Amino acid sequence: MVNHSDGTYVLGDAHTNGIESFWALFKRGYHGVYHWMSRKHMQRYVDEFAYRWNIRPGKQKEVFGNAVERVAANSPLPYKELIA
Repeated sequence: MVNHSDGTYVLGDAHTNGIESFWALFKRGYHGVYHWMSRKHMQRYVDEFAYRWNIRPGKQKEVFGNAVERVAANSPLPYKELIA
């Protein structure tokens, strides 16, 4: 927690800019990509945008390789399991 009323804005690595940027990315995704998100799958949406946040520009090759490995290693997600 950062106490702005004390004039403290950063404590080591703790500051609010990162989380504010993350939620801005999430809101842009909501309005620009999905337009509506169900409460049932909200954690999946947050996980997707956390992944996007963690692989910001400069790591595209590494990210693509990781995505291909993950797809190859995991079995498909059946529709019945998705909607359960």
